[in-house]
Amino acid sequence: MLDAAARTGAQAIHPGYGFLAENADFAAACERARVVFLGPPARAIEVMGDKIAAKNAVAAFDVPVVPGVARAGLTDDALVTAAAEVGYPVLIKPSAGGGKGMRLVQDPARLPEALVSARREAMSSFGDDTLFLERFVLRPRHIEVQVLADAHGNVVHLGERECSLQRRHQKVIEEAPSPLLDPQTRERIGVAACNTARCVDYVGAGTVEFIVSAQRPDEFFFMEMNTRLQVEHPVTEAITGLDLVEWQLRVGAGEKLGFAQNDIELRGHAIEARVYAEDPAREFLPTGGRVLAVFEPAGPGVRVDSSLLGGTVVGSDYDPLLTKVIAHGADREEALDRLDQALARTAVLGVQTNVEFLRFLLADERVRVGDLDTAVLDERSADFTARPAPDDVLAAGGLYRQWALARRAQGDLWAAPSGWRGGGHMAPVRTAMRTPLRSETVSVWGPPESAQVQVGDGEIDCASVQVTREQMSVTISGLRRDYRWAEADRHLWIADERGTWHLREAEEHKIHRAVGARPAEVVSPMPGSVIAVQVESGSQISAGDVVVVVEAMKMEHSLEAPVSGRVQVLVSVGDQVKVEQVLARIKD
Repeated sequence: MLDAAARTGAQAIHPGYGFLAENADFAAACERARVVFLGPPARAIEVMGDKIAAKNAVAAFDVPVVPGVARAGLTDDALVTAAAEVGYPVLIKPSAGGGKGMRLVQDPARLPEALVSARREAMSSFGDDTLFLERFVLRPRHIEVQVLADAHGNVVHLGERECSLQRRHQKVIEEAPSPLLDPQTRERIGVAACNTARCVDYVGAGTVEFIVSAQRPDEFFFMEMNTRLQVEHPVTEAITGLDLVEWQLRVGAGEKLGFAQNDIELRGHAIEARVYAEDPAREFLPTGGRVLAVFEPAGPGVRVDSSLLGGTVVGSDYDPLLTKVIAHGADREEALDRLDQALARTAVLGVQTNVEFLRFLLADERVRVGDLDTAVLDERSADFTARPAPDDVLAAGGLYRQWALARRAQGDLWAAPSGWRGGGHMAPVRTAMRTPLRSETVSVWGPPESAQVQVGDGEIDCASVQVTREQMSVTISGLRRDYRWAEADRHLWIADERGTWHLREAEEHKIHRAVGARPAEVVSPMPGSVIAVQVESGSQISAGDVVVVVEAMKMEHSLEAPVSGRVQVLVSVGDQVKVEQVLARIKD
């Protein structure tokens, strides 16, 4: 990258908000090459990137930290001893930070196992398996403060963001300002954030993360500092009117901040939802595939940040974030409503996403009133069930198939389905439509513009379908619905304001067969790579034993034996596996 900067005459490099943005070696290399790194000095990245060093640095500036043990070189035995002194529950954290590798431990007997797993995930994600330990704050809320500093000693904060709605320590919905903080606490936490920036002579945009007890909202503790622009920065831009990327560039060019703390006014409320390639109904397992079409919302107060295009391949090597949908309103209620309406118009066809779950979460009463903590999402996800394909969607699939047959048959009378030709008894075209939660045979009589349709053994209804490049309009018994659609290899994706459905044709005799693995097979629930095989092929194992560990999106998934028996392992460490690939077989 530095070679490219030299060849093109570039004066600065913006590292985005990925791993490169928090790479102290890269920032130092830019300094040596006299190329402006649009971020903080390398020393600030280095100190804040080491969570142990960071806690010690901020504590020296009177920033409150969570009780715990944080020093380099802690062994597993030392951590076990420290946990007993701090008191359970405890939170294990990688020194390299970032949310991955964290483990909440409430039972001392589970701590050794959690340490092994946390070290392995930390090494995989960050190349550093150093761990430290903190007391777990009950009913924690994740609240972070946006800071901005120039090279002339000026530091301001731009208010806070509430990021408590998380799964696996990864943010899902963020908002600004927090519905929890009163003006006095907001001022105190802002001062603490600015002091955090000052303790490392910070320059540029950064985020200071705090943990706040929902039961003690006036008490907060430093968690970490992200020395980069955050994924969720648009909500801060919405309520302040400031362009943070613009100010990164201006500060990088040596300008002073053009405003003081008293000049910053927070206007309205903004909320961001992250659209992930994952399946909420299957414990948020990563998904993947080729994006066939993307439909994004627009409207007052709505913003979409995305680089997603039709044809993009979503794999398992990177974070599953696909796009961000942001809504700004005069108050929190308006922002929530606008975001829900925007998500209703959001569809990624070709890849399973969490959009339906996001809307489920926004409708939750605790979310609506702002009664949040980091456990809310996990608690509510247990009540989420994916919506089975309704009759009209299955009927649309059958009618689409009829339309496709009609197009192929144009100009060739004998290629048309028999029910369209003159003479003889009109026979239906039957299509076995299979979806993850419901499968039915759809029968269609007649041409697509004037047909009859039946789903399963239901009523026979008059129907018609009109298809354009992006829209499918289906009328059934006088009721018209418009769908967004895309198809590839006989896989049809249909979406409307209720959700997105994946339909595929199946052999009719297989339509009622259960989806998933047979009891004697261990299958991969997502695409990824095998990082551990826990049993020997040919050995006797028990139901519940971990057979294989698969990693996807830098997250580990332990796959257990569904039955007891003799195991035949079909994969090795390092193998790349596909979704629903058989990894092992177990014989009684």
